[in-house]
Amino acid sequence: MKLMGNHFEMSAIAADKAWADECIDAGVAEIQRIERLLTTYNDDSETNLINRQAGIAPVRVSQETFDIIDRSLRISRLTQGAFDITYGSVDKRLWNFDQGMTSLPDPATARRMVRLINYRNVILNKTDTTVFLKEEGMRIGFGGIGKGYAAERAKTVMRQKGADSGIVNASGDLTVWGHQPDGKPWTIGIVNPNAAEQVFSYLEIVNMAIATSGNYEKYVMIGGRRYSHTINPRTGLPVTGVKSVTILCPNAELADAMATPVMIMGIRAGLDMINQIKDIEAIVVDDEDRIYTSKNIRLNQNQPNAANHR
Repeated sequence: MKLMGNHFEMSAIAADKAWADECIDAGVAEIQRIERLLTTYNDDSETNLINRQAGIAPVRVSQETFDIIDRSLRISRLTQGAFDITYGSVDKRLWNFDQGMTSLPDPATARRMVRLINYRNVILNKTDTTVFLKEEGMRIGFGGIGKGYAAERAKTVMRQKGADSGIVNASGDLTVWGHQPDGKPWTIGIVNPNAAEQVFSYLEIVNMAIATSGNYEKYVMIGGRRYSHTINPRTGLPVTGVKSVTILCPNAELADAMATPVMIMGIRAGLDMINQIKDIEAIVVDDEDRIYTSKNIRLNQNQPNAANHR
């Protein structure tokens, strides 16, 4: 089903089909509620109210919206700005990522187009639950974290309804809980970045979430080099060198939010960061199809020529 602009698939394991369907319906309703809360496509959403008052006045929001913004800013600090919900402030005239794009902008122009991206200019007041964007023209958006948050919330609602195990899959970003009906862990495939319909490795997981960010679906080739549609918020220039990043951790929101920053930070810095955080792992594929992993990952690969680096 199409929710939040993404294809969601949901499963609940139950002895009774009607009861399982009821759990899934509750999960769908929760995702729809979150979409109304966070969307930028509805003028009356709290997100758009905040954006309209940028540089003018603080906006009082629900505790839920306030908390997800607060968590987002903490992730921004952790990733030194590689994750930033003010990403919506970028001037999109600079990037089209179609075949007509034959050159990069000069560095000065690129930096000018991202000058309003700065999570430090999001001011939170916990007493009043208000959010204020300091600069006129700033915009926040939850494209980097909202899908994972919705998957996590749907899982929580389904478990509260009594689903002891299941899957919420948000266009490849997924969370699982419990075991399969035969008592075995869930088996999850990691997509081959060179062929989206193929899998290069499998993982058996219980009570875990996985999210993948990649440039294999949207990129341009300029001067024989692949440039991702992911823009580095510091430079305004597209990311190079990494085809995909897969994050594994117990929480779908965190998995979703951490995938793109690792791609922006690069292999060495990104994996160094992941290795310092408890209960989170990463698998990175570079432009040469070399595979790098965080310290606790051991891969059994279907690609005979893929090298494994740590």
